[in-house]
Amino acid sequence: MDELLGMLAPYVGRICGAVALQDGADATQEALLAVFRNIRQLRTPAALFGWVRAIAVREAVRTAGQRARTAAGTGTEDLPSGTDAELATDIADVLHRLSPEHRAVLTLRHIEGLDEQEVSRALGLPVGTVRSRLFRARASFRRAWH
Repeated sequence: MDELLGMLAPYVGRICGAVALQDGADATQEALLAVFRNIRQLRTPAALFGWVRAIAVREAVRTAGQRARTAAGTGTEDLPSGTDAELATDIADVLHRLSPEHRAVLTLRHIEGLDEQEVSRALGLPVGTVRSRLFRARASFRRAWH
């Protein structure tokens, strides 16, 4: 189990970090705990990464939502990837202004490369809801960017 969680930790951390921002580490820990507790519910081993992705996104949105309800932080976080530090900071600032739900759909669609149906399954939402959230998230990102 230690080997499995060690293999999954970077993947979960990347997802949680992009959605939960400064609370990414907490969301990652909660997601890995959920994986550990519920691994016996996984029926198809080939679906491991999809199953883990759904848990990670759910925990990241939940964790980010808790922070949003308790305190409205205004700091920016550096993104782990990218060579231009200023650009990474600007992107992180814009992402921080989006809701956790919008960060989740943008992360799954544009960073993880999932199509709308896969995002729908990962988030447990209808495809139409995913499309409308993507539209609103992209529009909000553009507005905040300019």
